[in-house]
Amino acid sequence: MTESTERLSTALADRYQILSRLGEGGMATVYLAEDLKHKRQVAVKVLKPELAAVLGAERFVQEITTTANLQHPHILPLFDSGETDGFLYYVMPYIEGETLRSKLDRETQLGIDEAVKITTDVADALDYAHRHGIIHRDIKPENILLHDGRPMVADFGIALAVSAAAGGRMTETGLSLGTPHYMSPEQATAEKEITARSDVYSLGSVLYEMLAGAPPHLGGTAQQIIMKIISEDAAPVTELRKSVPPNVAAAVAQSLEKVPADRFASAADFASALGDSHFVGNTAIAGTLDQRERRPRPAVTWVLSACVIVLAVLGVWGWTRAWRGGNSPSEWHHITFGSGLQPMPSVPSMALSPDGTLLAFRENQPDGLLWLKRRDQLDPVALAGTERAIAPVFSPDGQWIAYIADGQLKKVRATGGASVTLADSVGGTGYGGLTWLDDGTIVYVNPRLSELHRVNATGGSISVALRDSTLVGGGIGHPTALPGARGVLFQYCASGCVTMAVHVLDLETGTQRLLLDDVVQAWYLPNGRLVYVRRDGVAVAAPFDLDRLEITGEAIPVLEEVAVRLQNGFAPIAWSASGSMVYIRGTGSASENLVVHVGRDGSFTPLDTTWSGTFNGLSLSPDGQRLVVGVGAGAAINVWLKELDGGPFTRLTFGNRDRRPAWSPDGRWVSFIRDSVDNSGAVYARSADGSGRDTLLVHIDKLVQEAVWSPDGSWLILRTDNATAGAGDLIGVPMGTGGEPITLVASSFSELHPAVSPDGKWLAYASNESGIFEVYVRQLANPDAGRRQVSDGGGTEPVWSPSGDELFYLDRNFSVTAVTVRDGPTFSTGTPRSLFSATGFLLDGFHQSFVALPDGDGFLFLTSRALIDTTSDPQIVWLDGWFEEFESRMEN
Repeated sequence: MTESTERLSTALADRYQILSRLGEGGMATVYLAEDLKHKRQVAVKVLKPELAAVLGAERFVQEITTTANLQHPHILPLFDSGETDGFLYYVMPYIEGETLRSKLDRETQLGIDEAVKITTDVADALDYAHRHGIIHRDIKPENILLHDGRPMVADFGIALAVSAAAGGRMTETGLSLGTPHYMSPEQATAEKEITARSDVYSLGSVLYEMLAGAPPHLGGTAQQIIMKIISEDAAPVTELRKSVPPNVAAAVAQSLEKVPADRFASAADFASALGDSHFVGNTAIAGTLDQRERRPRPAVTWVLSACVIVLAVLGVWGWTRAWRGGNSPSEWHHITFGSGLQPMPSVPSMALSPDGTLLAFRENQPDGLLWLKRRDQLDPVALAGTERAIAPVFSPDGQWIAYIADGQLKKVRATGGASVTLADSVGGTGYGGLTWLDDGTIVYVNPRLSELHRVNATGGSISVALRDSTLVGGGIGHPTALPGARGVLFQYCASGCVTMAVHVLDLETGTQRLLLDDVVQAWYLPNGRLVYVRRDGVAVAAPFDLDRLEITGEAIPVLEEVAVRLQNGFAPIAWSASGSMVYIRGTGSASENLVVHVGRDGSFTPLDTTWSGTFNGLSLSPDGQRLVVGVGAGAAINVWLKELDGGPFTRLTFGNRDRRPAWSPDGRWVSFIRDSVDNSGAVYARSADGSGRDTLLVHIDKLVQEAVWSPDGSWLILRTDNATAGAGDLIGVPMGTGGEPITLVASSFSELHPAVSPDGKWLAYASNESGIFEVYVRQLANPDAGRRQVSDGGGTEPVWSPSGDELFYLDRNFSVTAVTVRDGPTFSTGTPRSLFSATGFLLDGFHQSFVALPDGDGFLFLTSRALIDTTSDPQIVWLDGWFEEFESRMEN
C-alpha cells in the first residue's frame, strides 16, 4: 500500500475500509472499499491531488450533492461525498461487471441491436437528468457500466461539479474536462453555455464507435481531434458498416451535427429516432458519400476558437525547452514526468507514436506499468493492467501498443483498456524484444533468444521467421523492422553483450547475415538512412539500400551522448516517422555498473561508489573477503579481483577473452571461461595471487557458458551453449583424476544455471522442459535417479545459501524467492517465499546474476551506476525535426 493510500485509509477509517485500488481515470483514482455502516462494498473515487489543490472543497461538495437526488434505473447513484485530510472524494455503488470501454476493447464492434439498446437506455437516463436540470458533460464508454447487460451511467454531474468548483481554473491542473473523442463542438471551443444537446452529441459519438469500431474523429493528439470535431463532418457510419439500418444511420448523423440547434432537441428524441424505422433525419442523404459536403460551415470562426483552446492546452505543457544554439531546424526539449516518475533505464522502456506526439514508457518500479505522456497534457497517464511491461512498440497506425510482460507478447490500445495476449513463451527480461511490421505482423524473440518468431497482430498461428544453426554462442535481441516488411534488423550478442553485432534478416529469403560489428543497435529511418549507435554512445547515420540490404555510403555522426546500456545491449532511443525522437542522455558512467549489497528485504547499498566499470559476471571468495568480476567488452574481456576491505582492484587475467570467473572451494584459484574461435569450450584457472601461468582445466568440443565447482573441488560442472534446441546440457568433469567428462543432465530442452549444494549432495539447475523455465534438483552422485521440481510457475538462477538450508531463485516475475530445504535422505522443500523484486538490478538471464553472502544475510548484485547516482534525474531529451538536422549534417 502506498503512502497516499495509507493516508486515505486512515482518513476514512471511521466510515470506509479501503480494500484495494481498482484503477485510475483522468480526474480520479478509484478504490474498492467496505461501507462499515451499511455493510456493503462501494467504489470510492478520490480526485487527483493536482485537481483537488485548486478546488474549493466546500464548493465541490455543494455542487456534487445536486446530483445526489437522481434516482433512475440506468444512473449509478451518489452515496456520499466529502473532504478529509486534503482528499476530495465521492462514493458510488460498486458494480460487478465491466465498462463499455472494456467491452469495446475486447469486441471492437457490437451487434446493431445491442448497440441501439445500450444507447436507448443511456438516452433515457440522460433525458431524466436533463429534465432535472443536470448535464453530464462527460459521456464516454468509460462512464457506462454494464451490469448483467444493463447499462448504468456513472459520474453523473461530476464534470459539472469539478468545473463549477474550480471557478475556471482548470488549466492550473493540467487536466481537461470531457474526453476529446466524445466532446461536442461547443465543449471543444469552450462555449460557456453547455446544454443537453452536448450530451446528445457525446452519446451519438459513443453509438458511432459501437457500430463502426472507432469514434467519429481520430487523431494523434487532442489538438488534432478537436480540430476535426469542429471543422470536419464524420464519415457516414454506413461507410464503415453497410448493415446499419437507414434510420439508425440518420439518427447518428443528426446527433453529430456541428450546430447544437441542428441536433435532437432531447435525448428522448434521439432514442425515439433510433426506434423509428421511418426516421430520415434532417436530410434524406444521411448515409450517402456526399453527406460531408452538403452544407458549408463557418470554418473560420470554429478554427479560430480551436486555436485558442489549443494554445490554452499548450500553456500547461509539461516540457521545458533545452538550449540549442545556432539556426538548427530541430527543436530540443527536456521532458519532465512529475515527482518520482521516470522510465526504467535498465531495459528497453520507451516507444514513440508514429506521429511523434505520444511517448509510452515503463515506469522505473519493480511491477511498473506502462505510462503515456502526451505533448498536450501535463501529467502522464497509466495504462492499467500492463504491470512489468518492457519493450513497448506502437502499431504502424498508432492505435495499439505491443509489449512483453511475464514471458508473454501482449497488446493494449493506446487509449487504454484490457490487454490482449498474442503469444506465450516470449524472450524478454531486458534482452529479447519485438517489432511491429507494416504488414500487420509482429516479430519477436523466442525464450532461448535463438530464433525470431512471427505472429499476426490480431493473433493466430505462430511461424518461425529466423532459425539459423550458425548463430551459436550468443543471443538474438532488439529486433527493428524494415519498411514494406522487407526485413528485420536485430542484435546478436554473447556473454552479457560483451561482444555484440547487428545482423539483418531478409524476410523474403529467410536468411540473415552480419551487417555491423561491435554496434549496439540499429534502425532504418524513412529518409533512407540507417542509424546505429556505437558503444561510445555516438549515433551515426549511413545511406542504406533496401533492395540489397546493404550500407552504401559513409557513416556520419548525428547524435552524441546516448546513454547506451551495454549489459543489455540496447540504446534508449525512441523515434517516430514524423522525425521526432526521444532518448536518454548520458556519458561514461551511463553504461557502467557497480556491485551492491542487497538485503533480504530488497534494500541495497553500493559496496564502493568509487568502484565501477563494465562488469559482466561476479563470484565471491569462500571467506567473503574478495570478489572477482569479468571486466570489459569486445576484444578486451578479462578477470579482475577486488579486495572488499577497501583494497585495490587488480587485473588477474590477460587473455582478452576471459569471462565468467568462479572461485575454487579452497579460495586459492579462480577459474574462468576463455572464448575460442573454433566453437569449442575451454576453462582455465589462475592463482588468486596472480602468480604463475594460466592453467588449462578442461577443453571440450562444445562452447561452454557456465562453470561451477563442487564444494570439495573434485568436480567442475559445465553448462554448454544453449543457442539451439537440445543444447544447454550439464556436464561433470572430474578434477585431478584424469577421468573423462560425464553427462549429468541432457535433454531435448535447455538446462541452465548449475549450482551444487554446500554438502555436495544436490545439483540445482533450471530447465524449460515444462514449456517455461523451472528450478529442479537432482542427486549429484546419481543424477539419473530422478529430479524434484522446486519452483512453481517459473524459476531460474538457483543459488544455495551458504548453510545449505535455503535455495534462492528468480521467479517468473524476477523476484528473488527463498525456499527452505529440509535435510534428510530425500530432498524436500517448504513453500516458496518471495523476498523482493530484482528488476532494478542487472539480470543476465543465461548466466548467474547474483551470489549469496556467506553470513546468509543478503546478496550481491550488479546494478547500473546511473541508478545509484541520485544527484540528478536522468536527462530525457525530445527532438523535433531530427531528420532535417542530420540531413543537413550529412550534406555538409
